[in-house]
Amino acid sequence: MASSSISRLTLQRLPTYLSYLKGLPESSPPNISAAAIAAGLGLGEVQVRKDLASVSDAGKPRIGYLVSDLIRDLEQFLGYGTCNRTVLVGVGNLGLALLSYSGFAEYGLHIVAAFDVNKALIGNTVDQKPILPVEDLPAFCRESGIQIGVLTVPAAAAQSCCNALVAGGVRAIWNFAPVHLQAPPGVLVQRENMASSLALLSYHLKTQSGYPGETRKNGRQSEKEIGGKRNG
Repeated sequence: MASSSISRLTLQRLPTYLSYLKGLPESSPPNISAAAIAAGLGLGEVQVRKDLASVSDAGKPRIGYLVSDLIRDLEQFLGYGTCNRTVLVGVGNLGLALLSYSGFAEYGLHIVAAFDVNKALIGNTVDQKPILPVEDLPAFCRESGIQIGVLTVPAAAAQSCCNALVAGGVRAIWNFAPVHLQAPPGVLVQRENMASSLALLSYHLKTQSGYPGETRKNGRQSEKEIGGKRNG
């Protein structure tokens, strides 16, 4: 049985498990263990076992999980079987790419319309999704039962667009703008911080720039690090 409460970190790992299970070859055995999932994803077995136990009680000792049952339980817990009506605000390069992406439907996210301030864009459609004036955003959200708002606007416009979504009854906001947003209690703002992700990548490259166990200085190994003075 799924747990009534679940940590944020566990919740963030669940889609990874689901993607892994869906990507298994058709010739794979019908059952899979937490240990096998952990090995396939490079995670700790205890962590995986605890995560799966929080959303599914289908696991059996020495047998593991029936893959189809575990996929079903994960999808149900994550709400992928539902249809969350969504709007996107900001039809720039990123917004246009998200608006055109058809894969969101698999995760229960259905973008029904987009909003922008650019008069040259208003009135057009992208994949049968209309682009509407941003001043109509609160009313549209209320009348259409919008549940999620996606923000792909410049930082300076993000808070006012967030306020408009909240005024329209939206309770979940996916924020791609590089700014922290203020929202009232009961409204979840999930920020995609690309700077943080890039920092992790850059740090990894920096620490892996030398041979294993070595630290580089200005691209060259120091004499101290290689065990003393140079000969001659």
